[in-house]
This record gives sequence, C-alpha cells and structure tokens, in this order.
Amino acid sequence: MTTSRIALRVQGLGKQYRLRGGGPSYDTLVDAIGRLVKVPLQWLGPTVPAAAPRTFWALKDTSFEVPRGQVVGVVGRNGAGKSTLLKILAGVTTPTEGSAAVWGTLGALLEVGTGFHMELTGRENVYLNGAILGMKRAEVAKRFDEIVAFSGIDRFVDTPVKHYSSGMLMRLAFAVASQLDTDVLVVDEVLAVGDAEFQRKCLQRMEQVGTQGRTILFVSHDMAAVARLCSRVILLDRGRIVADGRPSEVVHRYLHGGTAHGASVREWARLEDAPGDGVGRLCAVRVLDEKGRPAPEVDIRRAFQVEVDFWNLKPKERLAVTLSFNNDEGYCLFSSHDCLSPDWNEGPREEGLVRSACTIPANLLAEGMLTVSVYLHSHRGTENHAVEADAVSFAVADRGADGVGSLFGRSEGMLRPLLEWKLGPAK
Repeated sequence: MTTSRIALRVQGLGKQYRLRGGGPSYDTLVDAIGRLVKVPLQWLGPTVPAAAPRTFWALKDTSFEVPRGQVVGVVGRNGAGKSTLLKILAGVTTPTEGSAAVWGTLGALLEVGTGFHMELTGRENVYLNGAILGMKRAEVAKRFDEIVAFSGIDRFVDTPVKHYSSGMLMRLAFAVASQLDTDVLVVDEVLAVGDAEFQRKCLQRMEQVGTQGRTILFVSHDMAAVARLCSRVILLDRGRIVADGRPSEVVHRYLHGGTAHGASVREWARLEDAPGDGVGRLCAVRVLDEKGRPAPEVDIRRAFQVEVDFWNLKPKERLAVTLSFNNDEGYCLFSSHDCLSPDWNEGPREEGLVRSACTIPANLLAEGMLTVSVYLHSHRGTENHAVEADAVSFAVADRGADGVGSLFGRSEGMLRPLLEWKLGPAK
C-alpha cells in the first residue's frame, strides 16, 4: 500500500515494562547515618540488595497498517495491550522496540483526564487541547460553541476541571477530540463512563466522523458498538495480534475465550477490582441452565437464567439491573429490567451482596452466538454506576431431532419464538 493511502503504520511494535519485587531497595536515613558513624568512609547508600528486575511485555511484535478512512476496532481482555497501543500512537509513551507512524494530525481520547490541566477551566482546556492537536486558536474558537453544546457542560465551562466528575471530563474530552478536524481519531473506552444518552451521542458522532473519510481506531469492550461502527477488528491477546479481519469473525473468536466455562461466567473476587463506583459494583454474571450449572451452550427448547450478583453499597439509591442481549453481529435482540419485577417494588434491598436473576423462556432465541451486556443503574435509568459490555456470551443450539431447525436449517431472523397456530378450513 502506498504511503499516500496509509493513515497508520505499526511495525514490530513492542513495549516492555520493568517490575520490581522482593521488598524495598533502600533503607532509612537513620540507618545510613548509623553506618557512616561506624564506618566513616562508607558511602551513604542502600544496604538491602535490590531485587532483580522482572520484565513484562505489554506489546510484542505488533504490526499492521490502517488505510485512510477506515474505522478499525481493537478488542481484547483487560491487560491485552489495547491502551498501551493507543498511548504509543498518541505519543503519550514511547515504544521499547519497533515503530509507529501516523500520516496527518491525530486526536486522542484516552483515560479520563489525559491531556487536561486540572487547574485550568473547561474553556481553557478546550483551547489547550486544540493547540496540542495543531489547531489554530481561530479554528478552535469557530467550533467552541459546538464543542461545549455537545459536552453539555456549558454551566461549568469556566470552572476548573479539577472539580468536574469523571463523566463531565469524558464528555468534554470526547467533544474536543471528535469536533476538531484531525485526520486520525483514537478512542479508548469512550462508552465506559457516562449515561445512556451520552453514549448514544458518542456512537452517532463516531458514525458521522467515519462517513467523513477520517480514520478511527476504536478500543472498546462493547462488542455491539464495535460491530456497528467498525469495518475491521483487531484482536489482541497478551500483547500480540491473534486475529485481524471482519468484525463478525473476530468478535466471535474473542467471545469464545474466557473462563473454564467458556465465556458464560464472569466473576470479580475483590470489590476494588469490580466494575462500578461507590454506589454499586458488579460481583458476578452467570449464564446457567435449568439445573443451575454454567451454560456456555443452551438448548433452544429449554429455559435458562442469567444471574447477576452485585454489591449494593448505598441501598437508598435503589439500584436496578438491565440486561441487553446481542447477537454476534452486534444487534440488540431485546433488553430486560429487574425494576419491572414485583419483588423490586417491595422496597430497597439490604446493603451488601445481592442477586438479580432473569429467566429466559424456552423457544424464544434463534440459533447462534449471543452476548449479554450488564448495566447497574439508578432505577430511573438516568445514571449508570457499573457497565460491563458483553459481560458473558453463550451459544444457542437446536439439539432436537424433530425441531424446526433440523427440518429447515437455521431459521431466518434474530428470534425464533414458538408461536401458536390454528389450522382448519377457511370460513
């Protein structure tokens, strides 16, 4: 591919980190003075031998090219190297080996707060980010009102951003990165923070940017968003590219990985590591068969459950759980909300670990691979406290010898409900 058609080129990229362990490699000032008194000529310095450094490759032997105008998704489990890749492309960190080249200007939306000066106001940070991206002040001023309107922080635009919530920071950062005329837009987990309305605006904006011929590199755990936005997906595992191709194929491979039960069980043993905030955090999401066993595959004729355990940290907030069921092409089949249950209306649940379990009836889903996204939110649905996109996945199979599937093959459509028919002569 000629360089005139390339937006990004990564060749043999690697990033190594050095980790130390085995205790401190220093001692106290009192210890050092004591040694100097005993041995006056001894250098002030450590006496505890430093532990041998260990190395960790966040990225290794990573190579790919992205042509201009292509929207590419980057997926993988936590720790796969996605954020490290984007930080190198954005110039936030340098690679240990290999090279990364960008043709044209690049706008980056990384972790919340990256690129912001916390003592400056929102207004000042808009101009600062524009300058970093190579935009003239007049160009930023021309788009300033549109940026602020998109972010929804107009009331606080002259407030130092150190007083912003994480959601406000994310909205402002995305508004700046997406509104300015950069050739390449790099986005890392933009859907992890913010309410449902903001997430919809982000997706719509990225779709618009993609149709303008700009290049997007989009990192997300939301497979529905990846499938909707991207024409190509790269799968990273332990710092290496293990798949690169059509979204449906790569997403399917990604979702088949996971735990000993396939990807039908996700659990977080420690509260501090779990998705969520000070109101609620997820503990576990499980797909279970009629006997309560983990079910990486369910029979189309049998009911099954999706079980969600979460830490209820502020019972007065009255948290609700929403499950979104998506097929392997990223389309949402349906959603369900536990706040519609009569049990939920009995009042706030106790503080601590609680459970919501949703039963999916038999003869509803069509054959194929499905994922479940989990949302822990306020009961009015206005604020998400925990979001785990594509938390679990499972296969729906028709194992019956006399079923519709075996007679006609896989049925068309996203659902395959068993409906009542009446047969007889026309009157």
